[in-house]
Amino acid sequence: MSGSPARDLDRTLAALADPHRRRVVDLLSRGPRAAGDLARELALSAPSMSRHLRTLRESGLVEESHPTFDARVRIYALRPEPMANLLRWLEEAERLWSEQLLAFKAHLERKLEPDCDAEPEKDA
Repeated sequence: MSGSPARDLDRTLAALADPHRRRVVDLLSRGPRAAGDLARELALSAPSMSRHLRTLRESGLVEESHPTFDARVRIYALRPEPMANLLRWLEEAERLWSEQLLAFKAHLERKLEPDCDAEPEKDA
């Protein structure tokens, strides 16, 4: 897409928020498919499928082409860039969370360690 990386990521996540669109992405991960085939596979009407495909196209997740034998047929294929950007974002988020959890663990372990400088208690 031509927007900022944050805006592109927002579009990707918004498009993937719908279960029908996620299923379309799953189907297209196996290879390009015609819009009609996708609609039949998902048991959606043509207008409903068209709306989902438009959203996926506008988000940059899919691209549309027309075979030379019939310009009325629309073939959809996944574009790798949006998913690669999403994966990078997820990896960065995971790295940040891991760092935070490791710091929290170290903090707790310091709190639980016996105080080495403390005088041992004497029996009375």
